[in-house]
Amino acid sequence: MVDQLTFLGHSTVLVDLGGVRILTDPVLGPIGARFIRRHVPNVLPETLAGTSAVFISHGHWDHLDLGSLRSMPGRPVFIVPVGLGRIVARVARADVHEVRAGDRLRIGVLELEAIHAEHGRRRSFFTTSKEALGLLITGPTNVYFAGDTDLFDDMALLAGRVDVALLPVGGWGPRLGPGHLNPRRAAEATVRIRPSIAVPIHWGTLYPFGFRRPARRRFEGSGEAFRDAVTAGNPGVQVRVLKPGQSMPLEASVER
Repeated sequence: MVDQLTFLGHSTVLVDLGGVRILTDPVLGPIGARFIRRHVPNVLPETLAGTSAVFISHGHWDHLDLGSLRSMPGRPVFIVPVGLGRIVARVARADVHEVRAGDRLRIGVLELEAIHAEHGRRRSFFTTSKEALGLLITGPTNVYFAGDTDLFDDMALLAGRVDVALLPVGGWGPRLGPGHLNPRRAAEATVRIRPSIAVPIHWGTLYPFGFRRPARRRFEGSGEAFRDAVTAGNPGVQVRVLKPGQSMPLEASVER
Protein backbone atom coordinates (compact mmCIF):
# COMPACT_ATOMS: atom_id res chain seq x y z
CA MET A 1 0.00 0.00 0.00
CA VAL A 2 1.42 3.38 -1.03
CA ASP A 3 1.61 6.04 1.68
CA GLN A 4 -0.73 8.78 0.48
CA LEU A 5 -3.76 10.82 1.40
CA THR A 6 -6.84 11.28 -0.76
CA PHE A 7 -9.26 14.18 -0.40
CA LEU A 8 -12.74 12.76 -0.99
CA GLY A 9 -14.63 16.01 -0.46
CA HIS A 10 -15.63 18.24 2.47
CA SER A 11 -13.93 16.73 5.56
CA THR A 12 -13.64 13.21 4.20
CA VAL A 13 -9.97 12.26 3.82
CA LEU A 14 -8.54 8.77 3.33
CA VAL A 15 -5.07 8.46 4.88
CA ASP A 16 -2.99 5.45 3.77
CA LEU A 17 0.03 5.33 6.03
CA GLY A 18 2.27 2.54 7.28
CA GLY A 19 -0.02 -0.12 5.83
CA VAL A 20 -3.03 1.29 7.72
CA ARG A 21 -6.08 3.09 6.28
CA ILE A 22 -7.70 5.85 8.37
CA LEU A 23 -10.85 7.61 7.12
CA THR A 24 -12.08 10.92 8.53
CA ASP A 25 -15.68 12.20 8.73
CA PRO A 26 -17.11 10.05 5.92
CA VAL A 27 -19.79 11.82 3.91
CA LEU A 28 -19.88 9.65 0.82
CA GLY A 29 -23.03 10.81 -0.95
CA PRO A 30 -26.10 13.00 -0.38
CA ILE A 31 -26.64 13.91 3.27
CA GLY A 32 -29.86 14.03 5.26
CA ALA A 33 -30.29 17.80 5.00
CA ARG A 34 -32.22 17.92 1.72
CA PHE A 35 -31.46 21.57 0.93
CA ILE A 36 -27.71 20.85 0.88
CA ARG A 37 -26.45 19.25 -2.33
CA ARG A 38 -23.25 17.35 -3.01
CA HIS A 39 -21.72 18.89 -6.12
CA VAL A 40 -18.98 16.29 -6.73
CA PRO A 41 -19.28 12.55 -7.51
CA ASN A 42 -20.27 10.20 -4.70
CA VAL A 43 -17.53 8.08 -3.11
CA LEU A 44 -17.83 4.43 -4.14
CA PRO A 45 -17.66 1.99 -1.20
CA GLU A 46 -14.97 -0.08 -2.93
CA THR A 47 -12.68 2.97 -2.71
CA LEU A 48 -12.65 2.43 1.05
CA ALA A 49 -11.95 -1.31 1.12
CA GLY A 50 -9.48 -2.24 3.84
CA THR A 51 -10.17 0.79 6.04
CA SER A 52 -8.90 0.06 9.55
CA ALA A 53 -10.42 2.96 11.48
CA VAL A 54 -12.95 5.74 10.97
CA PHE A 55 -12.59 8.98 12.95
CA ILE A 56 -15.63 11.21 13.54
CA SER A 57 -14.71 14.73 14.65
CA HIS A 58 -18.15 15.82 15.90
CA GLY A 59 -21.85 15.23 15.46
CA HIS A 60 -22.91 17.83 12.90
CA TRP A 61 -24.77 16.35 9.93
CA ASP A 62 -22.06 17.22 7.40
CA HIS A 63 -19.52 15.21 9.44
CA LEU A 64 -21.49 12.37 11.03
CA ASP A 65 -23.70 10.87 8.30
CA LEU A 66 -25.25 7.57 9.35
CA GLY A 67 -26.08 6.58 5.77
CA SER A 68 -22.41 6.85 4.87
CA LEU A 69 -21.37 4.83 7.92
CA ARG A 70 -23.82 2.07 6.97
CA SER A 71 -22.25 1.81 3.51
CA MET A 72 -18.70 1.41 4.83
CA PRO A 73 -17.20 -1.92 3.70
CA GLY A 74 -15.54 -4.28 6.13
CA ARG A 75 -15.41 -3.89 9.91
CA PRO A 76 -13.45 -0.71 10.69
CA VAL A 77 -13.10 0.54 14.26
CA PHE A 78 -14.94 3.81 14.91
CA ILE A 79 -13.35 6.57 17.02
CA VAL A 80 -15.77 9.27 18.19
CA PRO A 81 -16.00 12.02 20.81
CA VAL A 82 -17.55 11.03 24.12
CA GLY A 83 -21.33 11.22 23.77
CA LEU A 84 -21.58 9.99 20.17
CA GLY A 85 -20.82 6.32 20.75
CA ARG A 86 -24.46 5.35 21.19
CA ILE A 87 -25.62 6.78 17.86
CA VAL A 88 -22.62 5.40 15.90
CA ALA A 89 -23.03 1.96 17.50
CA ARG A 90 -26.39 1.65 15.71
CA VAL A 91 -24.62 1.21 12.38
CA ALA A 92 -21.12 0.01 13.38
CA ARG A 93 -20.12 -3.60 12.73
CA ALA A 94 -17.06 -3.42 14.98
CA ASP A 95 -15.87 -1.63 18.11
CA VAL A 96 -16.73 2.00 18.83
CA HIS A 97 -14.24 3.93 20.99
CA GLU A 98 -15.32 7.16 22.69
CA VAL A 99 -12.40 9.52 23.28
CA ARG A 100 -11.59 12.88 24.83
CA ALA A 101 -8.88 15.36 23.88
CA GLY A 102 -5.53 13.86 24.85
CA ASP A 103 -6.65 10.23 24.58
CA ARG A 104 -4.49 7.97 22.41
CA LEU A 105 -5.08 4.73 20.53
CA ARG A 106 -2.76 2.53 18.51
CA ILE A 107 -3.88 1.15 15.15
CA GLY A 108 -1.13 -0.98 13.60
CA VAL A 109 2.07 1.08 13.52
CA LEU A 110 0.15 4.36 13.93
CA GLU A 111 -0.62 6.27 17.10
CA LEU A 112 -3.85 8.29 17.00
CA GLU A 113 -4.26 11.18 19.44
CA ALA A 114 -7.50 13.13 19.89
CA ILE A 115 -6.90 16.88 19.74
CA HIS A 116 -9.17 19.67 20.99
CA ALA A 117 -11.24 21.50 18.35
CA GLU A 118 -12.96 24.83 18.90
CA HIS A 119 -16.39 24.06 17.48
CA GLY A 120 -20.01 23.28 18.34
CA ARG A 121 -20.88 19.94 19.95
CA ARG A 122 -24.63 19.53 19.50
CA ARG A 123 -26.12 17.19 16.89
CA SER A 124 -29.72 17.41 18.04
CA PHE A 125 -31.72 18.32 21.13
CA PHE A 126 -31.06 14.82 22.48
CA THR A 127 -27.51 14.16 21.23
CA THR A 128 -24.50 16.23 22.25
CA SER A 129 -20.85 15.23 22.45
CA LYS A 130 -18.60 16.37 25.28
CA GLU A 131 -16.38 18.18 22.78
CA ALA A 132 -15.43 18.45 19.13
CA LEU A 133 -12.10 16.89 18.21
CA GLY A 134 -9.32 16.81 15.68
CA LEU A 135 -6.88 13.93 15.18
CA LEU A 136 -3.09 13.70 15.14
CA ILE A 137 -1.85 10.60 13.31
CA THR A 138 1.76 9.81 14.25
CA GLY A 139 3.63 7.38 12.01
CA PRO A 140 6.14 7.47 9.13
CA THR A 141 4.61 10.89 8.37
CA ASN A 142 2.69 12.88 11.01
CA VAL A 143 -0.74 14.04 9.78
CA TYR A 144 -3.01 16.45 11.66
CA PHE A 145 -6.69 16.46 10.74
CA ALA A 146 -8.24 19.56 12.32
CA GLY A 147 -11.87 18.52 11.90
CA ASP A 148 -14.04 21.62 12.19
CA THR A 149 -12.40 24.27 14.32
CA ASP A 150 -11.60 27.90 14.87
CA LEU A 151 -8.21 29.03 16.13
CA PHE A 152 -7.46 28.04 19.73
CA ASP A 153 -4.56 28.83 22.06
CA ASP A 154 -3.17 25.29 22.38
CA MET A 155 -2.95 24.92 18.59
CA ALA A 156 0.62 26.18 18.94
CA LEU A 157 1.47 23.06 20.99
CA LEU A 158 1.27 21.09 17.75
CA ALA A 159 4.32 22.92 16.37
CA GLY A 160 7.12 20.44 15.67
CA ARG A 161 4.75 17.47 15.69
CA VAL A 162 3.02 17.88 12.31
CA ASP A 163 4.31 17.18 8.82
CA VAL A 164 1.00 17.56 6.96
CA ALA A 165 -1.90 19.66 8.28
CA LEU A 166 -5.42 19.17 6.92
CA LEU A 167 -7.16 22.47 7.66
CA PRO A 168 -10.79 23.54 7.06
CA VAL A 169 -10.99 26.68 4.92
CA GLY A 170 -14.67 26.98 3.92
CA GLY A 171 -18.10 25.51 4.50
CA TRP A 172 -21.34 24.50 2.83
CA GLY A 173 -23.03 27.88 2.48
CA PRO A 174 -22.56 31.57 1.74
CA ARG A 175 -21.55 32.34 5.34
CA LEU A 176 -19.39 30.67 7.96
CA GLY A 177 -20.75 30.59 11.48
CA PRO A 178 -18.67 30.58 14.67
CA GLY A 179 -16.24 27.74 15.14
CA HIS A 180 -14.89 27.74 11.58
CA LEU A 181 -11.74 28.83 9.77
CA ASN A 182 -11.89 30.89 6.61
CA PRO A 183 -8.86 30.93 4.27
CA ARG A 184 -7.18 33.81 6.11
CA ARG A 185 -7.64 32.32 9.58
CA ALA A 186 -6.59 28.88 8.33
CA ALA A 187 -3.38 30.52 7.10
CA GLU A 188 -2.89 31.85 10.64
CA ALA A 189 -3.26 28.26 11.86
CA THR A 190 -0.23 27.29 9.74
CA VAL A 191 1.79 29.98 11.55
CA ARG A 192 0.89 28.37 14.87
CA ILE A 193 1.27 24.71 13.82
CA ARG A 194 4.28 25.12 11.49
CA PRO A 195 3.63 22.07 9.27
CA SER A 196 5.78 21.35 6.24
CA ILE A 197 2.69 20.95 4.04
CA ALA A 198 -0.87 22.24 4.45
CA VAL A 199 -3.90 20.86 2.58
CA PRO A 200 -7.22 22.75 2.56
CA ILE A 201 -10.35 20.71 3.33
CA HIS A 202 -14.03 21.48 4.11
CA TRP A 203 -14.62 23.29 0.82
CA GLY A 204 -15.75 22.73 -2.78
CA THR A 205 -18.15 19.87 -2.06
CA LEU A 206 -21.47 20.77 -0.39
CA TYR A 207 -23.62 23.80 -1.12
CA PRO A 208 -27.31 24.71 -0.77
CA PHE A 209 -29.54 23.84 -3.71
CA GLY A 210 -29.64 26.71 -6.19
CA PHE A 211 -26.84 28.72 -4.59
CA ARG A 212 -23.71 27.28 -6.19
CA ARG A 213 -23.84 29.26 -9.43
CA PRO A 214 -24.39 32.74 -7.88
CA ALA A 215 -21.76 31.98 -5.22
CA ARG A 216 -19.32 30.24 -7.54
CA ARG A 217 -16.25 32.15 -6.37
CA ARG A 218 -16.84 31.26 -2.71
CA PHE A 219 -17.67 27.63 -3.52
CA GLU A 220 -14.74 27.00 -5.87
CA GLY A 221 -12.16 29.50 -4.65
CA SER A 222 -11.53 28.77 -0.98
CA GLY A 223 -8.63 26.41 -1.64
CA GLU A 224 -6.75 28.88 -3.82
CA ALA A 225 -7.57 31.73 -1.43
CA PHE A 226 -5.96 29.68 1.34
CA ARG A 227 -2.87 29.10 -0.81
CA ASP A 228 -2.61 32.85 -1.47
CA ALA A 229 -2.98 33.69 2.22
CA VAL A 230 -0.29 31.19 3.25
CA THR A 231 2.07 32.41 0.52
CA ALA A 232 1.67 35.98 1.79
CA GLY A 233 1.96 35.23 5.51
CA ASN A 234 3.86 31.95 5.91
CA PRO A 235 5.77 31.20 2.70
CA GLY A 236 7.80 28.41 4.32
CA VAL A 237 4.75 26.13 4.23
CA GLN A 238 3.90 24.30 1.00
CA VAL A 239 0.19 24.27 0.13
CA ARG A 240 -1.26 21.37 -1.86
CA VAL A 241 -4.75 22.17 -3.15
CA LEU A 242 -6.51 18.88 -3.92
CA LYS A 243 -9.84 18.64 -5.68
CA PRO A 244 -12.23 15.92 -4.45
CA GLY A 245 -10.86 12.57 -5.58
CA GLN A 246 -7.25 13.72 -5.88
CA SER A 247 -4.37 12.18 -3.92
CA MET A 248 -0.89 13.24 -2.81
CA PRO A 249 2.01 11.10 -1.59
CA LEU A 250 3.05 11.03 2.07
CA GLU A 251 6.79 10.78 2.34
CA ALA A 252 8.64 9.82 5.49
CA SER A 253 11.40 12.25 4.46
CA VAL A 254 9.23 15.33 5.08
CA GLU A 255 11.28 17.50 7.44
CA ARG A 256 9.75 18.34 10.80
